[in-house]
Amino acid sequence: MKILLVQHEHFINGAGGTEKICSFLANTLSLAGHQVTIATHQDISGKPVYPLEDKVTVTNIFNPDIGQVHLFPLYNYKGKNPFRWVLRKIEKKRNKLRNQRLIQSKGGPDGLYRYNLSCRSKYWKSRIDEMNPDVIITMSIGSLLEITYQNTYDVPIVNSVNGRPDYDYTDVLWPRKQIETALLKESFKKLDVIQVLFESYTAFLPETFHGTTVVIPNPVPAISPESQVNRQKKERCRIINIGSLVDDCKKQSIAIDLFSRLSAKYDRWDLHLFGIGADYDTLQQRIDDYNLNDRIFLRGFTSRPLEELSHADIFIFPSRYEGFPLALTEAMASGLPSLGFIDCSGVNQLIKDEVTGFLCRDENEMLQRLEELMNSETLRLEMGINARTSMESYSEDKIAQQWRDLIGSLQLK
Repeated sequence: MKILLVQHEHFINGAGGTEKICSFLANTLSLAGHQVTIATHQDISGKPVYPLEDKVTVTNIFNPDIGQVHLFPLYNYKGKNPFRWVLRKIEKKRNKLRNQRLIQSKGGPDGLYRYNLSCRSKYWKSRIDEMNPDVIITMSIGSLLEITYQNTYDVPIVNSVNGRPDYDYTDVLWPRKQIETALLKESFKKLDVIQVLFESYTAFLPETFHGTTVVIPNPVPAISPESQVNRQKKERCRIINIGSLVDDCKKQSIAIDLFSRLSAKYDRWDLHLFGIGADYDTLQQRIDDYNLNDRIFLRGFTSRPLEELSHADIFIFPSRYEGFPLALTEAMASGLPSLGFIDCSGVNQLIKDEVTGFLCRDENEMLQRLEELMNSETLRLEMGINARTSMESYSEDKIAQQWRDLIGSLQLK
């Protein structure tokens, strides 16, 4: 069977959860004997970050000549040269007029959005028809919209949801244009099957979806005994967080604030934050303000997260929202007790309060629970063992079999 996985952006050079799951699916289905292609549309050079089976094909269909209308940039001069300031003001005014004419020529902002989308979607259709797949799997509703807008396909389409479904088609997390949310919801009508991560997530599907819903969690890698948390006595203890440095979501600032309140009392403990992102400088300034550069470390990207987890003692994960946080599951599979917020999606599905870690109502409770774990090696050991055991139901073999079963159950059109 020819299977096409579509992740229309971020797959090349992308090290996030969606890219990891896309690679897992491609490898799983390739090993099952299917002919698998991953398609993306990115104006970028590079390669996939996660390993792929030799028989998996990756194709970047980017084409700069598909008729996109781009608005002229508007920005202010921030230097001190008055001559350049005047020139930039003139250029900005001219670009505003150019943009107004462009937008009007396409029937307004919504018309411009539809025009650009239709050009991309038409191009996707031509390329997908050339590939002639038997099944299409889209890695987001955004990817589904990209390929189905004004298009129909004669093959089953499955969407893999790597978060809570409403995050993909509403403005609950970040601003979206009304036209975009309307078209994203409309695209659900093109789906035959949608895969969600937890049963509770089915409540967040839109009324426009009329296909089949299947619950398949994300896989959690098995951690070998020698790679699990090292419980031997050591000079210093570590609290760890792994995640993109996007504080609006991941809230590493909370971890920094809480640790700063306990650092003087617990002088054998350090906080290590792994990840890259737009808020690196802001978080570093926060550490500087607390004068804790010798205790709190922004360690950047790690290609060996499991090794870093094995050196840690507590995993702190104060995210505001998640889907199925892979960093948390890897920490739990490594044998770490974890801290998260009870109102954070995904986190509240994975951490079992007072068994595998703590689900906290607010920052004050997280501070209290963090101190409990720092005080008790016995509690850390007990919760860590429970956490590792709880991840066994998400083994890669079990999740791979569920995906093979799903693909085998599809009625080809």
